[in-house]
Amino acid sequence: MRCAVLDDYQGVALSFADWAPLAGRVEPVVFREPFADEDAAARALAGFEIVVAMRERTAFPESLLARLPDLRLLVTTGMRNAAIDVPAARARGVTVCGTRGDKNSTVEIAWGLILNLMRRVSAESQRFRQGLWQGPVGTRLAGRRLGLLGLGELGGRVARVAQAFEMEVEAWSPNLTAARCAELGVTLAESKLALFRRADVISIHLVLSARSRGSVGEAELRAMKPSAYLVNTSRAPLVERGALERALQEGWIAGAGLDVYDAEPPECDDLFRRLPNVIGTPHIGYVSDVVYRLFYGEAVEDIAAWLDGAPVREVE
Repeated sequence: MRCAVLDDYQGVALSFADWAPLAGRVEPVVFREPFADEDAAARALAGFEIVVAMRERTAFPESLLARLPDLRLLVTTGMRNAAIDVPAARARGVTVCGTRGDKNSTVEIAWGLILNLMRRVSAESQRFRQGLWQGPVGTRLAGRRLGLLGLGELGGRVARVAQAFEMEVEAWSPNLTAARCAELGVTLAESKLALFRRADVISIHLVLSARSRGSVGEAELRAMKPSAYLVNTSRAPLVERGALERALQEGWIAGAGLDVYDAEPPECDDLFRRLPNVIGTPHIGYVSDVVYRLFYGEAVEDIAAWLDGAPVREVE
C-alpha cells in the first residue's frame, strides 16, 4: 500500500519515527508543499490507500473524500481535527485514527510571543545586529495583568507561568466557573469586555467552534488599552481579521503576537508579515522534537494496528 505523508514542510517525517515496522507493507510518500486547492489534492492523492495528515493543514471535506475512492485509512496528528469530515469518511468506509498531542509546546510559544512583545526581544536583537544599543523601553511583566480568554488545560498552564512572573491573572469564557478559577488562583472576570478592558496582555485559549468563531472583534479590541497586546496561539478565526488589522494599523492596541493565520502559510505580502507591531511565527506552537516523535511514531503505530485489523485511537 502507498501512504501519503502530507505537509511535511521541514522534511522530517521519516526521521522522527521508526517506519521499519511497515517495511514491505507500506510505502511512505512525503509531500512537503501544501496543495494549492482541492483539485490539486485530489490529483496528488489519487491511488493512495493511507494518508497521514499534519494537524489541519490539509482539509478533508466530504467533497474531497468522494474523489479519493482508494482511501481506506486517514491518520491525523492529534485527536481533534476540525478539517476532517469524520462522519463522511466513515460513511465511505474510511477509518480515521489520531495520535496523542502535547500541551507544553504551545504554552512555550505563547510565552515566547508575550515576552517578545513586552520586552522587545526581536526588535532589540535586530538593533544589536545593526550596531545600535538600547531602543525604546520595554514593559516589565511583574505587576501587569494577563487576561486569558479560555482557562482549559492550555489556559491553565499559561496562568501558572504568569504567576511565576508575578503577574495578575484574570480569565473569562462562556462556561468558566468560579471554582475553576479558584483552583488555579485566577480571578474570574465579570464579562468578556471587562477582561479586555483591564488586561495588559490578552492570550487566547479557546477551542474553535461555530459558537467561538469571531469571539474577538471590534468591540473587544476597542475595549483594550492602547498599550495592551493580543496573543493568539489557538486558531485564527477566533479573531475577526478585519478588526485586528484596523486595531494594529490605527493604534487601538500596541501590537499582536500571532502563531495562527486564516490561510497557512499566508501569502508573502500578507499584511501581518509587514506590520511593525506584529510578532509572527509560522504556526510552531506544536512544532517541537518531542511532539514530532509522538505524532509520527504513533502514526506508524496507527497504520500497523489498522493493517493487523485492530485499529487504535479511532477519532470519534
